[in-house]
Amino acid sequence: MGATATGTAGAVLGLIGHTPLMELTRLERGPCRLFVKLENQNPTGSIKDRVGLSMIEAAERAGRLRPHSDPPCTIIEATAGNTGLGLALVAAQKGYRLLLVIPDKMAQEKILHLRALGAQIRLTRSDVPRGHPEHYQQLAARLAAEMPGSYYVDQFANPANPLAHETGTGPEIWEQCGHDLDAIVVGVGSGGTLTGLSRYFARVAPNVEMVLADPCGSILADVVESGESLTPAGSWLVEGIGEDFVPPACDLSRVRRAYRIPDAESFQSARELLVREGILGGSSSGTLLAAALRYCREQSAPRRVVTLVPDSGNKYLNKMYNDYWLFDQGLIERPRQGNLLDLIVRRYQEGGAVTLSPQDSLMLAYRRMRLFDVSQIPVMQGDRVVGIVDESDLLMHLHADPARLSDPVSTAMVSTLETIAPDAPVAALLPIFQRGHVAIVAEHGRFVGLITRVDLINYLRKQRG
Repeated sequence: MGATATGTAGAVLGLIGHTPLMELTRLERGPCRLFVKLENQNPTGSIKDRVGLSMIEAAERAGRLRPHSDPPCTIIEATAGNTGLGLALVAAQKGYRLLLVIPDKMAQEKILHLRALGAQIRLTRSDVPRGHPEHYQQLAARLAAEMPGSYYVDQFANPANPLAHETGTGPEIWEQCGHDLDAIVVGVGSGGTLTGLSRYFARVAPNVEMVLADPCGSILADVVESGESLTPAGSWLVEGIGEDFVPPACDLSRVRRAYRIPDAESFQSARELLVREGILGGSSSGTLLAAALRYCREQSAPRRVVTLVPDSGNKYLNKMYNDYWLFDQGLIERPRQGNLLDLIVRRYQEGGAVTLSPQDSLMLAYRRMRLFDVSQIPVMQGDRVVGIVDESDLLMHLHADPARLSDPVSTAMVSTLETIAPDAPVAALLPIFQRGHVAIVAEHGRFVGLITRVDLINYLRKQRG
């Protein structure tokens, strides 16, 4: 889009759009050439910067918003995160208040970024269908109706959403490809990207095939293939794309092919994109790449294919780029041992366990608890556990004299330990948890790892299938 900032808006808005197009050369692409449009290079790291600017400027042209008014106008929107970031950037530059309703499965990094930009956040449930009063779109619409003078963006039906891509993203891709392109692989959240690109290429190059990348659980691939949703919407962990309805802004009429991509394949594809091509993309980038690679490998003749890197992976470092999170979600598998080893997330022998030595300071213990988000840490002498220190041990040691943070861990740790062997039954964990302890798994005296209540819950959840 590459709009030039005017008036009192910040110059950063002029950096939106005109993102690079890069060819992927180190992934197996069959006979095709595959290019990615690096939308992660926009100011907030997402393609949605284009949409945020387009929708706010359209509202200004229509007289619905006035920059730097007194009192400031309040913009309200329902978002999976990235549209919110685009709106927050533009709102901050133009002096608007912003209230965002966000489903609670969104990455914490996005929420922190939004708050840092000055947005007010209202979290709501991600496990309810559209039409439920706590569904994020329903809640945002209700809040807008209750707040006089507010402006509800409604990206799912706002014509300025697809317009951003029809007038910006599409022409950029066409020029960068040298007017030589056979297919575009796109995902759908609000539908603006697919609709805008479809409209543009219908005019300038109607032979360009529109291909849908859809998370497993979304209904959109069904609609492309049969004209209706054949099964109820499920759930998926990929953020920003996939829907349980067809948004008003989404025109699927030119899409002839759709690929259903499971979460595990999406995350693995995104991680492979980083390792092989050096591009740090988000979770939807993995979905689009996986679909594009499937499409390319199915071709019998060379084709030129474009897909997008819709946002940056730096928003997902604690999720899809975190092996422990993927393991908890059942998205990466280890060889099954058939014993308590299957429950240990951070195994000591693999270097994953967070540990201390008796000589370390309590300040170091505190810092590691905060850094690794754990509440207890084993204390090691060689490969044997000689104690364990948890938050309550720290508190009891420090409450009378905070200066004791410099004391060694040995002065506060519990050294009377209760260990359990790896081949013990899962049921043997329950009495340990009932006594308020964490399970210390040791084999022939050598530490293996810890099992917490949450680890057991995750294990039982994954057994459900």
